[in-house]
Amino acid sequence: MNMRFVTRLGRAEKAAILLALDGLTALAALVMTDRLLSPAAGTQAALAQAALLTQPRFLLAGLLTAMGVSWYLGLHRMQLLAYEKHGMVETCIVAASISAACALVNTWHGSGQSPVPGPRAELAHVLLCGLLFLALSFAARLTLLRITAALYRLARTRKRLLIYGAGRAGQQLAAALDADETMRPVAFLDDTPRLQSLTIAGLRVFSPLRLQTLVQRLDIDAIVLALPDDARRRKAQALAATDCELLSPPSVSDLLQGRAAAPQRGQMPMQALLGRKHLDEEIPQAGDSYRDRVVLVTGAGGSIGAELCRQVAALGPARLVLLDHSELALYTIARELGETWPQLALTPALGSVCEAPLVRALLRDEGVEIALHAAAYKHVPLVQQNMLEGLRNNVLGTKVLAEACADAGVERFILISTDKAVRPSGVMGATKRLAEEIVQDLAARRPDARPDSGTNGTRFAIVRFGNVMGSSGSVIPLFEDQIARGGPVTVTHPEVTRYFMTVTEAVRLVLIAGSFARGGDVLALDMGDPVEILQVARQMVLGAGLTLRDDARPDGDIEIRFTGLREGEKLHEELFIGSDMRPTPHDRILRAQEGHLSQLQVAAALSEIRRAVDCRDQASARAALDKWVFGKAGTRVSATG
Repeated sequence: MNMRFVTRLGRAEKAAILLALDGLTALAALVMTDRLLSPAAGTQAALAQAALLTQPRFLLAGLLTAMGVSWYLGLHRMQLLAYEKHGMVETCIVAASISAACALVNTWHGSGQSPVPGPRAELAHVLLCGLLFLALSFAARLTLLRITAALYRLARTRKRLLIYGAGRAGQQLAAALDADETMRPVAFLDDTPRLQSLTIAGLRVFSPLRLQTLVQRLDIDAIVLALPDDARRRKAQALAATDCELLSPPSVSDLLQGRAAAPQRGQMPMQALLGRKHLDEEIPQAGDSYRDRVVLVTGAGGSIGAELCRQVAALGPARLVLLDHSELALYTIARELGETWPQLALTPALGSVCEAPLVRALLRDEGVEIALHAAAYKHVPLVQQNMLEGLRNNVLGTKVLAEACADAGVERFILISTDKAVRPSGVMGATKRLAEEIVQDLAARRPDARPDSGTNGTRFAIVRFGNVMGSSGSVIPLFEDQIARGGPVTVTHPEVTRYFMTVTEAVRLVLIAGSFARGGDVLALDMGDPVEILQVARQMVLGAGLTLRDDARPDGDIEIRFTGLREGEKLHEELFIGSDMRPTPHDRILRAQEGHLSQLQVAAALSEIRRAVDCRDQASARAALDKWVFGKAGTRVSATG
């Protein structure tokens, strides 16, 4: 029996099941109360009097009260894993509400006579009903948790495979695995356009452009590379971001020569590089916050923006608005989303967040309700060398978009930031810190942006995270390319460390932060300890089946060469400016309480930066950064013009 349907249930389906469970539990408690309090022997009249709570009006009152109060308290949205820790009090409230509802219905009985002979008997009925609901509800949810866990284990017993390569090797592999009890091929990926959309050996062939969405939609556990050795190496970077296990079937010569067990290139597991287990399952989904809403994603064609689009699309928004200034990137993600979710309403908009008329018209015409701001220049050396463009896009573009969202009444605005914005030492980090200052200033000075204002204005939030594995410009694909070319692998400093997370974790964090946002929040994932880049390089070389070349091993395959920290880079990154961390509804996500520039200071800084950008004045721009960012952080660094 296929149990995969359990793992594919959406948030709405799960909530409906739990809500129905509360209603059925209430009915069971009412029936059991009458059975327990009915006399063992007696007249028919006595038995009829004892059957108080099974009368239709009590059953209806109990059912509606249980489901209504459960819905109001959010019990139906609470994960089963969190129920024992957070759901007991809410269940007690529901039980008390059911007892109170039954008492009120009995008091307001139309005949003016209580169906129960005396208030003591009535009290016994309503109290026992509440206690029974409490016990049954606890038991039902905990039992459901055990059953669900068992079904998940059954659903994962046969590993689901995506075969990259629909040629002869891939077809033979699919045929060989068809009767396997531990692995099941479910689809092909192939770069050949004429094969895409065909069905070969009973399996559909898809374009590699749909890799990320296929992994989520088809619940893929592993990707098998049925490709030649050189092609396998070229695909390593694209596949690294999926977090799936990568498998490479051995060649015939390997089998004959006994080398089938040798490690394959590109098989270094993400978990080993992260130094911790993946947090995808620990960060909850946030589907209810985005379902049937109009969502804008800026920078939609980038690494983070594209994954944001995929995950939001899977949550069922009313419309997804994509904004990007790269024609190719926008076309690619729009095409992928259209093929994967044909019913999804899409609006691809070509342009920059710096264009105020475009942004205002887009927000107004599309009725945007949630804005996820991922558009930014992020490559440290490039932004260091192109300071004015970094300021224009990252700082002034954020100001244009954030103010337009506030003026248009957008409900939520989420700025995607970086750990490099914390006490920045380079231009890129400084631009992102100024973008944070703009958002914090808007949240603080607009009355409708504060959670205690009683109005429905824009709620602003900032999400910070470290390096995203597999994203463009990340060190992981750089190392993979260098290893594939035979080295050397370049590391800036032997002691440099960075925080790492997968693209799935990063985007899940952004989406859940949107549901936490109260106004001016700075949220970050508890990512554990930072990772040593030198250790990552060593692990990747060894994971590729190669040896390290150094003074002790001059005949090794790959050399690790130190190049020195580049201008604008730090030895170690941080996630928070201060030490005042506050909890959020999820224990792996922290909320920081940080100071920021005053309204006058932000206005002065923006005025100086805008003047420098408009006049193409490198010296004035550098002076503004020194004054408002580096000086405030206690360090002054030069920026390359």
